[in-house]
Amino acid sequence: MDKYIGKKLDGRYEITELIGVGGMAEVYKGVDVMDHKDVAIKILKKEYAENEDFLRRFRNESKAIAVLSHPNIVKIYDVGFSEKVQYIVMEYIDGITLKEYIEEERVLTWKDTVHFVIQILRALQHAHDKGIVHRDIKPQNIMMFTDGTIKVMDFGIAKFAREEGKTATDQAIGSVHYISPEQAGGDVTDAKSDIYSVGAMMYEMLTGSKPFDSDNPVAIAVMHMQDIPERPRALNPDIPDGLEEIVLRAMEKSPADRYQSTAEMISDIDAFKVNPNMTFGYYQEEEDPDEYEDYYGGVQADEIIEADGGRGGRRTTVADPPRKKGRKQPPEEYYDDDDDDDEQEERSSLVVPVLTAIVVVVIIVAVIFVATLLSGLIKGDGQQNDFKMPDFYGMDYNTAVSQYGNNIQFELIGSEYNELDEGLIFEQSIPAETEFKRGDVLKVKISKGMETVAVPNVANMNAELAKDQLTQRGLLAEIKNSSSTEIQKGYVISTEPEVGTEVHKGATIVLYVSMGVDAGQVSVDDYVGQVADDACTLAEYAGLKPRTELKASYEEEGKVVEQSIPKGEKVEEGTEIILYVSNGVAPDGEIPFTVPFPDGANGRFVIDFVITNEDGTTSTSSTNTLLVPEMNQVSQNVVGSGENVSVVVVLTNLNTGVRAQIGTYFFNFATGAVTVQTEDIVAAFNSVGGYDQAAATEPPTEAPTEAPTETPTEAPPQTEPPTEEPQVTTTTTAYDPSLYGVFYSDAGDGYGYFDIYGNYFLYTQ
Repeated sequence: MDKYIGKKLDGRYEITELIGVGGMAEVYKGVDVMDHKDVAIKILKKEYAENEDFLRRFRNESKAIAVLSHPNIVKIYDVGFSEKVQYIVMEYIDGITLKEYIEEERVLTWKDTVHFVIQILRALQHAHDKGIVHRDIKPQNIMMFTDGTIKVMDFGIAKFAREEGKTATDQAIGSVHYISPEQAGGDVTDAKSDIYSVGAMMYEMLTGSKPFDSDNPVAIAVMHMQDIPERPRALNPDIPDGLEEIVLRAMEKSPADRYQSTAEMISDIDAFKVNPNMTFGYYQEEEDPDEYEDYYGGVQADEIIEADGGRGGRRTTVADPPRKKGRKQPPEEYYDDDDDDDEQEERSSLVVPVLTAIVVVVIIVAVIFVATLLSGLIKGDGQQNDFKMPDFYGMDYNTAVSQYGNNIQFELIGSEYNELDEGLIFEQSIPAETEFKRGDVLKVKISKGMETVAVPNVANMNAELAKDQLTQRGLLAEIKNSSSTEIQKGYVISTEPEVGTEVHKGATIVLYVSMGVDAGQVSVDDYVGQVADDACTLAEYAGLKPRTELKASYEEEGKVVEQSIPKGEKVEEGTEIILYVSNGVAPDGEIPFTVPFPDGANGRFVIDFVITNEDGTTSTSSTNTLLVPEMNQVSQNVVGSGENVSVVVVLTNLNTGVRAQIGTYFFNFATGAVTVQTEDIVAAFNSVGGYDQAAATEPPTEAPTEAPTETPTEAPPQTEPPTEEPQVTTTTTAYDPSLYGVFYSDAGDGYGYFDIYGNYFLYTQ
C-alpha cells in the first residue's frame, strides 16, 4: 500500500488515494479536514527531493500558479516544503485529461476544438500577462470537466519573463510532440512558444494525428525544427479553410511568422466562429510549379527519405505543403503520382544520394567538433576560461558578493519591485553557465520586494466602480454576494482585508456586495433519512456549508439521523449545518454502576436508579435490600437506550423510610461511558439517617416553626420521639423528580417525605 495514503499532512490534508503519477511528482486525492472539501495534493517524489534542479522546478510551479487567478487555470490552495515532504495543495478536478478525451473521440469536430482552444488561450493570455510562459502545453496537462470547462495545470517548467537571458543549457524541455522549434533547439522561449504548442494540439484534435511522430523523441524534435507537417485538410477534408489557416499560422517555424500574442489568435478564432466560411488570406496558391523549388530548396520529389536516429528511413509526404502568403506554390495536381512503379523507381534512385549525404554530414560534424575542441584550448589572448557563471537568481546580493567576489566583479545597476524578497538578485548581465574570465564585471539588479498599496475605502460604492478603484491600484477584485438591510443592492458592504490594510500589488481583495434586504437567505430542507453524501451535495447546492458528525443510531450506517438546523428555517447563505450521520452502532445496552458505602454507615437500604431516556420516557431499576455495614458497596447493571440519558440515583433508608439523592449522571449506552453531574454519597447517607439506626427510627417531637423554602439537603434534627405513634397520610401528586426528600407541614403538625413516584407521606401527631 502507498505510504502516503491514510496520512495527514500538517494535520490538515488527509490523503485518500493516488490519482496520477508524473515524471517528478505523484498526485493524490485528499480531503481538507478544516474546510471539508476535496483537494489534489502533488508530492515530489523522494528520489528527487534532494535534487536542486527538481526542487527548483517544483517550487517554481507553486510560485507560478500562486500569482495566477483565472477560471481556466487550476487553483493552488497551499504549499509545504519541509525536509521530509514537499507538496502543493491544489483544486481537485473531477474530470479527465484532454488527452483521454482525444483518445476516446479520435477526431474532434471543429466546434469542440474551438471551444476547448479558446479556453486554453484565455488561460495562457492571463499567464502571459503575468510574465509567465508555460512551456509544456500538451493534452496531458489540460483537465476537462464533464460540462466542457477547461483547466490548464502543471506549470512545473514554467518560465518567468525575467528569465529570457538564460542559455539553452538552462531551458527545460516540454513534451516533444508539441514542442516549439525554438524550444527544441534550446533557444530563448517566450509566449509565442506556447502558441506553437496550442497549434500542434489543434492539429491533433482536428486530424486525429500528431503533426510529427516517431519512436525516437530526438527525431520528433528535429522534425519540429525542420519539417513541414502535412496539411490538416489533407487528413480531414471537413476542416474549414479558415480554421486550417489558424492552425498553420500558429505552427509557423519562425516565431516572427506566428501569432504574436494569444489575444491575436483569439481574435481570429472569434471572427471564424462568426463566419466559418471565411478565410484570412495568410496562405494562397499560385499556378507556377517551377517556383516550388524556391520553397523546398530545389527538392522536387513527392517524397523525402529522412534519417530517423539511425533506426531506418522515415517517409515524410509533402503532398500538401502550407500555402504561405507571398510564396508561390505548385497546384494540387503537381503532387499526383503517375503510378506505383514510378514511385518505387524514384524512391530507389534516392537511396545512394541520401547515404552519401549522411556520410558527408558525419564528416562535417566531426570536423566541427575537433575545431571547437581546439578553439577551447587555444584562445586569442592565450588565456583559458576556466569559470562558468553561476545562477544568481533568488540569491541575496551581499551573500553573492561575499562568496564569489574573488572571481567576479559585481556591479549593482538598480533595483525594482519584484515578486522576490527585498535584496535578492533577479537579473544578471551574464547568463548562468556562460564561461567567463576571472575579474569579469557582472551587472545585477536586485528586488525591492513586492510593491504594497493600501486597500481603498469603497464601502457603499457601486461594485463596478469599486472594482475600477482596485484595478487602478494594481489590485484584483473578487465579488462575494451578501444580504444587507442597510446597503442597497449592487453596492459594496465591506472589503476583506479591511480598508487601509497594506497589501502587495496583484493581491485579491474580496468585495462583499449587497444583494438587497433578505437576499441570500436559504430555506433549510429536511435531510434526515438521506445518505450522507447525497445530503451534503444537496446542502451545498442550496448554499449551505454542511459538516458531518457520527452518531449512534438504529438507522442504517451512513444515513442522516438528525440535523442542527430544523427544516424550513431561513438562514444566511453559507451558514454551517451539522448533519448527524448514523455510525451503525445501536445506542442501547446496560452499564454496570457501583455505589460505595461510606465508613460508619449502618442500616437497611435500597438504591433506585431513575432513568429518563432521550425520548422523555422514564423507568426505574432498584437493588435488593442492602445490609450495611455487612456490605461496603453495591453494583447494579443499569439498562437504557441513548447517548445522553439522565440517571438519578436515590438512596432509601428502610428503617426510617427517608430518601435522598446520591447524585445525577449522564449515561451513554452506545459507548458505555458515564458522566457525573452531581454526586455526594456521604451527604445522602447523612440525610436519610444512615449513621444511627436507633435515632433514625423515631420522628422528632416538634416540627420547626417555619417550613424551609427549599428541600433540605440534610435530614431534620432528631429529638425525642413522640409519645404516640404518628398517623400516616398518603397523597399522590404529579411526578416531579426534584421533590425527593423530607419536608415539614405548614401547620407544624408533622413532617413527611416524597418518594420517586410523586407520592408523599405525612406524619402527624
